[in-house]
Amino acid sequence: MQVFLAVALILGDGLYNILKVPHRTIYSFVSASRKGPTSSLPISDGGRAVTSPAASFDDKRRTEVFVKDQIPKWVAYVGYNAIAIVSIVTIPHLFPPLKWYQILVAYVVAPLLAFCNAYGCGLTDWNLASAYGKLAIFVFGAWAGAHHGGVLAGLAACGVMMSIVATASDLMQDFKTGYLTLASPRSMFVSQVIGTAMGCVIGPCVFWLFYKAFDDIGIPGSQYPAPYALIYRNIAILGVDGFSSLPKHCLTLCYIFFVLAIVINLARDTCPKKVARFIPIPMAMAIPFYIGTSFAIDMCLGSAILYVWARINKAKADAFGPAVASGLICGDGIWSLPQGVLALAQVKPPICMKFLSRKMNDKVDAYIETLS
Repeated sequence: MQVFLAVALILGDGLYNILKVPHRTIYSFVSASRKGPTSSLPISDGGRAVTSPAASFDDKRRTEVFVKDQIPKWVAYVGYNAIAIVSIVTIPHLFPPLKWYQILVAYVVAPLLAFCNAYGCGLTDWNLASAYGKLAIFVFGAWAGAHHGGVLAGLAACGVMMSIVATASDLMQDFKTGYLTLASPRSMFVSQVIGTAMGCVIGPCVFWLFYKAFDDIGIPGSQYPAPYALIYRNIAILGVDGFSSLPKHCLTLCYIFFVLAIVINLARDTCPKKVARFIPIPMAMAIPFYIGTSFAIDMCLGSAILYVWARINKAKADAFGPAVASGLICGDGIWSLPQGVLALAQVKPPICMKFLSRKMNDKVDAYIETLS
């Protein structure tokens, strides 16, 4: 039940943002057309940099460097078509329920969604790739049907769609960073290709390491529960089997939580900033439903530390807070690799610690006394 309530919150939040981002995008286009060409972003005109007369020397220099080493358009066309052909040929062998013509449709529709996601992410700093992926689950899952592996087809199509849409947004943000730092866009693109190729090898190896090291990976309540796997699977089941597969009264509660997510988002956007910062984010509300309370405790502890730090020295907290958070995330992630290696080697920890309630602790003490 709790998983479906989390799904309802996530879908409500995703639908709201899907409608909100195009609204802001259209509003931005209309405002820009009324104001005229006043932007100082780089524009290519036959390989020459065209800038606004009001641009500063730094902006002109950035534009010159960015446009000088641009990527030929034929590379994008040929590369996308080549990857589409490879996907159409290989993916049906990996996931038989997803047919080749469904993959073709996904690759035809994906560029439009990728543009919307990249432009919307630039305006709002929200990457809605997961929302488009959930939409693909419903569409392709229902298209395949329950009797033809619709759940697997929907999940596979979600992976294809999210890979395209998310990559477009990430690459545009990288190009923006490169523009600000006077980096060559061509070298950044080559680096992105190399990193993607490395990920195709490193990603499966890391998954194999975790899969072999931990027998309970992906199981709720374990150390690595893979909560999003459960979420997306239930979304696929809901899209294929319909509402009849839900528990009793689950649909009514899902409706309530779905509407609640939209109402909360509306309240956050319409209330003043002083009030809106105290209104929770529906996506953040949904996370503890399927991850557990430990995640909420970790977030609360980190927020408390940052709050105290900001009260003591706000300037340093704003400047170094993201760096400290990045260090903690990297440290926690890096430790998982040696932990997996130790688990594969069947190395047992020298000490085990467990916290018990007072009542349970009294029972343990009484049992230990009987052994002495």
